[in-house]
Amino acid sequence: MPAIKTGKQGGIKQFLKGRKSYKTTYTMTRAGNKDDSVIFELWIVCKYKKGKRHQNGVEYFAYVVHQIKTNLSYIHQDYRKRFGIESSYRLKNICRIRTTSKKPVLRLLFVGISFILVNIWVNLLWLKISLKRKGGRLIYRQLFSLRQMLAFLRQAVDKIHEVVEGIYLPSG
Repeated sequence: MPAIKTGKQGGIKQFLKGRKSYKTTYTMTRAGNKDDSVIFELWIVCKYKKGKRHQNGVEYFAYVVHQIKTNLSYIHQDYRKRFGIESSYRLKNICRIRTTSKKPVLRLLFVGISFILVNIWVNLLWLKISLKRKGGRLIYRQLFSLRQMLAFLRQAVDKIHEVVEGIYLPSG
């Protein structure tokens, strides 16, 4: 898992220097209590920006690891894959159908529908709301957000099924 780099000095930030990736151990203690401490393995990954996003220099990534059987050079790639998985779950939760049903089949169906909706949105962005250019596509996410697509779908369903928005009681 990534190590949080907070504070102005000391802590994890003291390890973010140099030009090579390396492994070390770190002892974390609670303020004022030296007896309450934990020691863990810390891997520092050093990446060169190489002009990406018009930036140069060194970028550091710190990871706390426990019994990992991978190479130091692969830990960053592995976490990037994990980040993609977590991002897709966050998007899925935006369009997930909420239910109190305890039926696992129904709940799994709703999760599947939400993933399909996210995939449709990504495909629409890629095919219709992006611009081919040298160096990769320019995708205009702000023009068509996932929430906006869901609002369009809801309006279409409401129009088809004639949703009742109010009930009027007869007077007298």
